Amino acid sequence: MAERMTPLYQQIFGEIKAEIDRGDYAPKEKIPSEPELSQKYGVSRITVRRAIEELCAAGYLMKHQGRGTFVSTPHINRRLLQTGVAKSFTQVCRDNGMEAGAHVIDRQIVPVRPDEAKFLQLDEDALLLYIQRIRTADGQPIFEENVFLPYEGYQELRTRSLEDASLFDAIAEVGGRRPAHTPQRTVEAVRATSEQASRLAISANDPLLFLNVCFADERDEPVCIGRQYYVGSRYRFVL
Repeated sequence: MAERMTPLYQQIFGEIKAEIDRGDYAPKEKIPSEPELSQKYGVSRITVRRAIEELCAAGYLMKHQGRGTFVSTPHINRRLLQTGVAKSFTQVCRDNGMEAGAHVIDRQIVPVRPDEAKFLQLDEDALLLYIQRIRTADGQPIFEENVFLPYEGYQELRTRSLEDASLFDAIAEVGGRRPAHTPQRTVEAVRATSEQASRLAISANDPLLFLNVCFADERDEPVCIGRQYYVGSRYRFVL
């Protein structure tokens, strides 16, 4: 009786999720088309489409425009409260057996804001270098990266190639100081803007985790500030 009361799209959701969990579909594998799934389960394409959309929203599947729908790679785990230790995304991917990628969206010279000047110990008229990138794991978008650095001392990063590169490594090479600790950090739930959704291959208003972090070096001297927007269905913070 309970099964008959469950909406059809939820039943199909459960069927496909079980197949993914069993390994019938491997990570990055393309699943059958909507017509094929409709025939397989004996339901309408509208029902299949709703189930696929729900599976994408939950992080089990990912649509690639013009190519089809694929099984997502496993969640990336990052220990959030590990005594404030800062680990680069490149290293986090390596720990999870994935290949990190990065695509530069924007680089600007911007005026410092009061909270940034306070942490970075800068004058109120100082300038910052703002770097925005999309970070990927095995080619799948994971988060929008927004990093703010003092322009003085890091101006080389304005033109340096940062495609598919570790920003922590670049910061250390240019400025001689590597982000090592996170003395200040907050996490909150937000919704994706249409622009973020397009870049992260999700839908507008999908949930994101906004992580606001201040990074310091091993001597507790301020280095940079990160404001990152993570796709919640693809990234897991372990407390």
